[in-house]
Amino acid sequence: MIKSVFNWSGGKDSSLALHYILQDKKYDIHTLLTTVSEKYDRISMHGVRSQLLKTQAEAIGLPLTAIKLPEMPSMSSYDEQMKLVMNDFKDKGITTSIFGDIFLEDLKSYREKQLAKVSMDAHFPLWKRDTTELIHEFIDLGFKTILVCTNASLLPKEFAGRIIDKDFLKDLPKNIDPCGENGEFHTFVFDGPIFSKPVEFELGELVFKEYRAPKDPDDNCFKKEDAPKLSGFHFQDLIPK
Repeated sequence: MIKSVFNWSGGKDSSLALHYILQDKKYDIHTLLTTVSEKYDRISMHGVRSQLLKTQAEAIGLPLTAIKLPEMPSMSSYDEQMKLVMNDFKDKGITTSIFGDIFLEDLKSYREKQLAKVSMDAHFPLWKRDTTELIHEFIDLGFKTILVCTNASLLPKEFAGRIIDKDFLKDLPKNIDPCGENGEFHTFVFDGPIFSKPVEFELGELVFKEYRAPKDPDDNCFKKEDAPKLSGFHFQDLIPK
């Protein structure tokens, strides 16, 4: 069997990819791997509390490795941290890192390039699958997921906190990928065939935040006219029960 680490976001693409991998006897999953904000103790970008992440892993029945990162790490510091973690995995005999990416070529290339530096392989179970077919399969398999982060420039705030079902897909604007593969939204999966029991939570506060991504990962100094625009996101907090 191929000893592997599974890159786990807590969302629907990760869940569906893991569903396939658990049925593929070629792979032995050593751990789920997630990055967590050290400042907020939440999943990076998605904003889900670490306690819910841990409950997910327990319900799935796999170990969890959480990498704590600063709030806005530069790409170089992120890459260095991940390189240290992957080298540690490699020393334990792990040769492959598995991802739930679907069609973003630049992201796939980046992951493969970084893993090649530590002589590890990347595997993408969902790669080039049609996203409309994937989301319907996800629903039909019995997975349940909620939107926890939405891009405010692409979706009204009312979409944050919604469950993905057939009605959701009917309401989704035509320009939005049904799997949110372009970063339109992020999700938290709380039930489905890979879970021994549902992850229980209640809705908390809906929060709006803005971020300014630096043009150069290691340089936060800009002329006013060169500074990147702010990007806004709505975050639906989930409170563990």
